[in-house]
Amino acid sequence: MARRRPHRQPWSAKRSAAGHRSAGPDRSGEPVSWAPTLEPCRSGKVKPRGGPVWRIGELARMSGVSERTLRHYDKVGLLRPAAVDATTGYRWYGVPELTRLEHIRGLQRLGLSLRRIAELSDAPDAQLRQALAETVTALRRDIATMVETVAAVEDRLATDSPLLPRRARVAPRQLRLRRVEVADAVEVAALCTAAPATLVTWLSGAPAGAFTVAVTDVRGTTLTLPARTVVRAVVPPGCGVARAGLDLFDWLCRHRLSPAGPTTEDHVVDGDGMNAIVLEIPVRRLTG
Repeated sequence: MARRRPHRQPWSAKRSAAGHRSAGPDRSGEPVSWAPTLEPCRSGKVKPRGGPVWRIGELARMSGVSERTLRHYDKVGLLRPAAVDATTGYRWYGVPELTRLEHIRGLQRLGLSLRRIAELSDAPDAQLRQALAETVTALRRDIATMVETVAAVEDRLATDSPLLPRRARVAPRQLRLRRVEVADAVEVAALCTAAPATLVTWLSGAPAGAFTVAVTDVRGTTLTLPARTVVRAVVPPGCGVARAGLDLFDWLCRHRLSPAGPTTEDHVVDGDGMNAIVLEIPVRRLTG
């Protein structure tokens, strides 16, 4: 004779503030359960009657999300099951949970994070619309940044220059300088024989003939450079300073920028005696 399968007791289904159904006491003072009545299904497992009808796997298939996602939503309090079987741990869901899940997924597709969705779960529509407007602003800012990055990559691929210029905001600085007239760029190298040192020029492009250079000198006159936006580049090993300077001016032209003040050439050295040359050109955007 076949053994009868033991009858499973219904769970005490409660809905806390996080979403589980519960009921208060009746007039006799005894607590009343809103848990759906359980009945055995064909598989022998117990399912609710008159209440939530989908287990987590069924809801996952219906909504196109994974069971892992649904468990995560439960863990963070974003989507609680309507009821949980205290014996088996089965999660049961109904139409309200399906509706809430679709709402969550819809807001995710609009760019809201799970944290933000949780904050807006019971918010009025005006607050939700404000959050979406803020998301649009942030997305447009991200798109602009990505477009700028793509342009920078394409520019780098289109040239043979090893420079990687970038724009930066630099603080004011004071220099004591001695001015020298040079016939061409070749003579500039002789002015800076030891680091640290700084050269300053007032060029707006490749020099065509003689020009003025200033080199740091403790007995020189003071020059104050204000806070400014610059295009900065470190001269790569194997690339001459003169070549790097010309490449940097070409980069400005391609990006519709022009020099807006004295350019600096800093010869720096670290504690190990390693040297580097940093070029900075203050810039403004060309109009028209």
